[in-house]
Amino acid sequence: MQTTASWLNLPSLSLAIKSLFTGYILVAGLGLMMAGAQIMFTHGMADGKAGLSVDDIVYSYYGNRTGSKLESKLTGSMETKATPQQNITLIQWARDGAPEKEWLPTIQPIVQAQCLMCHANVPKLVNLSTLASMQKVSETDRGAEIEALTRVSHIHLFGIAFIFFFIGLIFSLAVGFHKWVKAFLIMTPFAFLILDVLGWWLTKWYPGFAYLILFGGFGYSVAAGIMMFSSLYQMWVMPFRGQKSAENSWVDS
Repeated sequence: MQTTASWLNLPSLSLAIKSLFTGYILVAGLGLMMAGAQIMFTHGMADGKAGLSVDDIVYSYYGNRTGSKLESKLTGSMETKATPQQNITLIQWARDGAPEKEWLPTIQPIVQAQCLMCHANVPKLVNLSTLASMQKVSETDRGAEIEALTRVSHIHLFGIAFIFFFIGLIFSLAVGFHKWVKAFLIMTPFAFLILDVLGWWLTKWYPGFAYLILFGGFGYSVAAGIMMFSSLYQMWVMPFRGQKSAENSWVDS
């Protein structure tokens, strides 16, 4: 009995494998969107204005060196967590050098009422329950600390690289792309990921490199999006329309 050769490619996959790949793409895509939302919440208000801007990136990594980290937060993402008068009191205290004599009568009651609900109970947040910790955040804002950058960099590189690996692996089974176009799309997210993280470190040194971070994040998002949508199209739409392929997607033609 003769059989028809069926090469390994997205349109020819079994229903089970298509379901597996589709589930991964949908969850990974949702995860990337949530990552974007998290960036908006953590960095998007650094300059006190809604939306992610170059200034937000600069303040997050280089810092706002005309004031303290406390002031940057109280005029940015934490502005609504206390009353305007309380914010002014805390900012003025920081500008005055965070004197100890004002801690107990003036500053500590505000911190206890407005800050410690999170900043004494959430492990990832700075504990602000002591004078020393408040004096620390009242120093000149120099952006992200080296220890924090190192920790986040290795998590970001390892974690996001795994996501891009599997997205690229699925897309490698796509048909109809020139081999160099496919290779370029698969490699692009990794290159832009490196550029993104490199931008964190360079912006810490010089604020002009903040554009690298925006460029890197935009680049790997677009490339990953193209691969995910192309893969979904070839797994489901092409077979539905009766389009088949005998192309061996893992052999350069």
